[in-house]
Amino acid sequence: MEINMGTKELSLDQFEEAYEIVKEVASETKLIYSDYFSAQTGNKVYLKPENMQLTGAYKLRGAYYKISTLTQEERDKGLITASAGNHAQGVAYAAKCYGVQAVIVMPTTTPLIKVNRTKGYGAEVVLYGDVYDEACAYAYQLAEEKGYTFVHPFDDLEVATGQGTIAMEIIKELPLVDYILVPIGGGGLATGVSTLAKLLNPKIKVVGVEPAGANCMQESIRAGKVLTLDHVSTIADGTAVKTPGVNIFPYVSKNLDDIITIEDEELVVCFLDMVENHKMIVENSGLLTVAALKHLNVQNKKIVSILSGGNMDVITMSSVVQQGLVLRDRIFTVSVLLPDKPGELSRVSDVIARQSGNVIKLEHNQFVSINRNAAVELRITMEAYGTEHKNQIIDALHENGYQPKLVRASI
Repeated sequence: MEINMGTKELSLDQFEEAYEIVKEVASETKLIYSDYFSAQTGNKVYLKPENMQLTGAYKLRGAYYKISTLTQEERDKGLITASAGNHAQGVAYAAKCYGVQAVIVMPTTTPLIKVNRTKGYGAEVVLYGDVYDEACAYAYQLAEEKGYTFVHPFDDLEVATGQGTIAMEIIKELPLVDYILVPIGGGGLATGVSTLAKLLNPKIKVVGVEPAGANCMQESIRAGKVLTLDHVSTIADGTAVKTPGVNIFPYVSKNLDDIITIEDEELVVCFLDMVENHKMIVENSGLLTVAALKHLNVQNKKIVSILSGGNMDVITMSSVVQQGLVLRDRIFTVSVLLPDKPGELSRVSDVIARQSGNVIKLEHNQFVSINRNAAVELRITMEAYGTEHKNQIIDALHENGYQPKLVRASI
């Protein structure tokens, strides 16, 4: 497909300028070699921990560089943007550095931690709409009404150039990198990373990763033009975008080698993997590139997964951990029928204990049958080490005369 790049072309000089400016506020997040994910995939996997930035995400890079390119008159008008959280914090912090006012419109579904941190940097927060696109439309309305300077979270070439400094750091540290995996929401990060990577070394493969329930960029590239999804549905709130950027679309189309989509369940188990093996909190959007490792179908390659952010509220963390334990068969629930007489509960518990199962909840239902002497239902929720151990416990219950049925785990 022939792409019209228009009159503006992102250059290596621009990226180098952005790299020097962004260093004023952004940490140079060193790559972390992952023994765990390398063993899982048969590749050499490195993590780019942008979740460790001061604002908890890579967005500080693009926001700060963009504001550096504005005139003083544009800054003095006050800044406004729309964001699901990470760009909000980037703009708020950058505005504070430049001593200017910032108004941030955020979807009503934005995690509380992102709202509070954005306010903590001195920005005014306005909650509007269920998804980013609705918040963005309202932010444009406010900009027109009050004369604010709009700083777009992704559909802006200066913002994308700032985000691309991540690729500069990756290639300086790992010159022979084969693959860079980059999350995609609206496409700003993918634009900067893929464009700079191809400028520095066209052999590097840059693969975008989207949630299956918000794959606006994938659908747009297939169609050869920017499309808007009817709706989005994903736990990766930072990438829940209906329409990719129009200005950056040609760059993504030209420089991205492929797009992988990820189901929400894959992100849930990746969160557990990251916590247990790397002791890091990474938000669902940042885990897209980790989940994508198993979809690459390559061996013995040097791969960098960009962890785009780590801003996750504790309620969401709790839910994700619980669901991850269920999906990994480390928590499960069985239903058994037993006579309603003394000693039966102890007998069942003894069978489970002999298999080193740990009971965490019991639900006793005497009304499952009109004949209580024949059967009452006992639902047992327990911990296991994984699928093999879970099956071992279920087999033991069968061998002792019970007929356990797996039911939806309730924690």
